[in-house]
Order: sequence, then structure tokens, then C-alpha cells
Amino acid sequence: MCSFPQLSSPKDSSGLIPPTFFSQLPPPIFQYRIMDSNNEERLPSSEVEGKNALKGRIWEESKKTLRIAFPTMLFRVASFGMAVVTQLFVGHFGQIELVAYALIQTILVLFVSGILQGMSSATETLCGQAFGAKQYHMMGIYLQRTWIVNLIAAKIMLPLFIFATPIFRLLGQAEEISTVAGKISLWFIPYVYYLLFSRTIQRYLQAQLKNMVVGWLSAFSFVFHVLLSWIFVSKLKLGIPGAMSALNISSWLVVIAQFVYVLGGWCPETWKGFTTAAFANLLPVIKLSISSGVMLW
Repeated sequence: MCSFPQLSSPKDSSGLIPPTFFSQLPPPIFQYRIMDSNNEERLPSSEVEGKNALKGRIWEESKKTLRIAFPTMLFRVASFGMAVVTQLFVGHFGQIELVAYALIQTILVLFVSGILQGMSSATETLCGQAFGAKQYHMMGIYLQRTWIVNLIAAKIMLPLFIFATPIFRLLGQAEEISTVAGKISLWFIPYVYYLLFSRTIQRYLQAQLKNMVVGWLSAFSFVFHVLLSWIFVSKLKLGIPGAMSALNISSWLVVIAQFVYVLGGWCPETWKGFTTAAFANLLPVIKLSISSGVMLW
């Protein structure tokens, strides 16, 4: 048989149930749920407030992430889109020209671009650390140091474009394709320096949450490039030089606008002008740039 605990008398001498009686009761086995008028379970107010606070924090973090990611995506899409638009216009001149351009774009440009993009990520790391430590003046110095290192790296890789014809011959391409590729590759030399400056400045501005201007400049440059390519190729009949000139003009339009923004006073705390301090302590920047460049390449 089951035995139950003996409880004191539910009523005292006055006929009322004493408070000590309720303290002797065992804990309830079942918990009641709060139901609304539609017979649906309703959460306690504390849980509702907690979930609303969590949604608010997620939304705020999402907006901050989008503020950084959207201009970067716009910059990458516009930069890649200009090269694709140029390839479309070059394809009108013949299959050999199209194949030659595609070889340069997919082999030489992507090879150099991957290394420069990785080396440019050193700017993001160093400027991000300086911005977090509130050493804003160092961001401009780090930017100039990465320019020095990347300019040296770009100069080392320039022979790939200068001697593109013998390189493609060595890779087994046809003589006619190699010859045309050698002529087109020379037009990509200004484009390589565009990649160098635009990506470092983009990361410099991103570290201080000012990269929205880069996104809009890239979008404008892409639209301008489509119009300029149509004028040079379709209207003026300038051929491949016209298509490549449109690519270089549109690309460097972004770089010039970025220089105007940085040097024109819109980054007063982080840009204090050109300084010889950029030539000091280059070894850490070189190590970080090389490791990042090789990793991404």
C-alpha cells in the first residue's frame, strides 16, 4: 500500500486554513499553459521580449554586414563585368581575336590579379588593426607601404604581358593566336596597375566604413564603360585598340575618383599626406603581402 505524508489540520481554531498548510503541499506535477482567446498557446511576456530583442540584434548586425558587403560585391561585379563587356566587343572582330583575349584574361590576368588581390588584403589587415587601436594616422602609412610592395610585385610580373607571344607558343598555342594575344596583352598593362591601386584603396576605405563610395563609383564606371565601348567599337570603328582603350579609360576613372576622395580631404583622420615613413618597416608588410598573395593565388 502507498503511504502519503501526514499533513497538519487544514483548519486552525479560528476555522481558517493556516499558511503553513500550503508550504507542506508537494510540488505540482503538471504546469498550466497560458492560452489566448483562439485557444493557442501564448508565451510568457519575458520570453516574448527576449525573442524580440534577439530579432532586433540580428537585424542590426545584418545591416552592418550589408553596409560592408554590398559595396564590395558591387565593386567586384563591376570590375569583372567591364572585362566581360570588353570580351563581348572583341568577339565581334573574329574567333582568333576572341580566343586570344580569352587566353590572356583567363591565364595571365587572373594569375596576376590573384596575387595582387591577395597582397592587397594586407592593407585590410593592417588598416583594420590600426582603426581598431584608434591609430588613424597609421592607416595612410600602411596604404602607402602596400603601394610600394605591390608596385614592385607588379613590375616583376610585367614580362608576362610583354612576352605573351613566346609564352603562349611555349604552351602549345597556334602561331596566329599567339601573335594576336601578344598584341592584346600589351593593352592590359594599365589594367594591371588599375587592379593594384583600386583594390588597396577599396580595402583602406572599407576598414573605416567608407567603402560605399567605391561601390557607387564602380557601378557608374561599368555603365560608362558599356557606353564608351559602344562608341569606340560600333560608331568610331576603332577595332581592338578602341575596345581596350575603353577598358583602360573606364577602369582608371575609378582610380582617379578614389584618389580624389582620399587626397581631397574626405579622410582627414587617416590620410595625412605622402610621407617617407612609408619606406620604413617594409619587411612585415612584405611578409604579410607575400603570404596572403600566395594563399589566395
